[in-house]
Amino acid sequence: MEIKKSIHYLKYFLIAAILLSIFADAAYAEEELGIDTGDTAWILISTALVMLMIPAVGLFYGGMVRRKNALSTIMLSFAILALISVQWVLFGYSLAFGPDIGGVIGGLDWLGLNGVGQEPNADYAATIPGLAFMMFQAMFAIITVALITGAFVERIKFSAFMIFALLWATLVYDPIAHWVWGTGGWLGEMGALDFAGGTVVHISSGISALAIALVIGARKGFGKQPMEPHNIPMTVIGAVLLWFGWFGFNAGSALASDGLAVSAFVVTNTAAAAAALMWTLLSWYHKRPSVLGTATGAVVGLVAITPAAGFVTPLAAIIIGAAAAVFSYYAMLFRMKRNIDESLDVWACHGIGGTWGAIATGIFATAAVNSAGSGLIDGNAGQVVTQIVAVGVVWVYAFVVTFILAKVIDATIGLRVREEEEAVGLDIAQHAEKAYA
Repeated sequence: MEIKKSIHYLKYFLIAAILLSIFADAAYAEEELGIDTGDTAWILISTALVMLMIPAVGLFYGGMVRRKNALSTIMLSFAILALISVQWVLFGYSLAFGPDIGGVIGGLDWLGLNGVGQEPNADYAATIPGLAFMMFQAMFAIITVALITGAFVERIKFSAFMIFALLWATLVYDPIAHWVWGTGGWLGEMGALDFAGGTVVHISSGISALAIALVIGARKGFGKQPMEPHNIPMTVIGAVLLWFGWFGFNAGSALASDGLAVSAFVVTNTAAAAAALMWTLLSWYHKRPSVLGTATGAVVGLVAITPAAGFVTPLAAIIIGAAAAVFSYYAMLFRMKRNIDESLDVWACHGIGGTWGAIATGIFATAAVNSAGSGLIDGNAGQVVTQIVAVGVVWVYAFVVTFILAKVIDATIGLRVREEEEAVGLDIAQHAEKAYA
């Protein structure tokens, strides 16, 4: 009987020893690789938060179009999530972050994620797996393309859009991402600061939106027929989800679960709130406090704080957010007076908001927040000049390449749906479905 008990206890002892050995080996392996589990967990959560922003863009835009185009507008964002996810794995990540070629583009060494695995890449994030960094950056590439869709809703041919999106991500986003964030990228080497994507994401998408809008032309009846938002509550839901996801967007860009991530988290919320309040006051001054305007203002504040999030204080964030609302509001009025049908004001919100945010980073960046960035308030006036150069380069490159791409696609397969398809609505004409029964 005693022997049986001894064997019984020995069995459990051996099981416990094996489990401890497995856990110890795993912990040792992570220590050998330099992986920090807290940092990794935060980046995985941040990646999921940014992913949520992509369909949120669809809802934000979908509520602002006419009901006959609601589903097709949402589909643009959802399709991009699929398309660019594959492009990024196959070659996009390698072009953006692969071994540098002349400061201009990444090499093709990492095609199909060859060489990108569970071990960290010290050039980008030394405490998380390389695959985690790759996936986090994938979401930035995807949402940047999704943002552009607000420029041409209600009239673009879905097949043309998919071709444009693939080419734009490859020829515009990937090179710009490498210039600013890639190891050896020339704008990064020059000293341009962009914590989470003011130039890479928002200026590139906003300026490209204007370029393609000029090529595709205005919607039929633009300026003559009412084209009011069909579902503002849907847009507000989209804005709330964007605000929520933006904490991963900006605080996740610290690439660690640390004090800098917390600082970025705080200023992100502060700038969004300041911009929402300022836009509310502006719309109230001109007419009435607009629900749609307040939601738009919050997004503009989020855009403007993106490049500065890891470099500025909360008080600076209030100034950045409030000023962004003013600049974007009047840019929107300017666009309307020029009778340009850049339908959902991607240029005014992201192009202008991102431009101000990038320049403001050069003004308000302080070493007290992040030793990697010091701006005018720290006595480094040269940082403002560097930021303006980076903004100008991205403006010109994004506009010219996008304009050429749009012209080529329009001349070959055509960008627009037929006039009768536009009249019936893209939900039916392009997808044979309705958003509402």
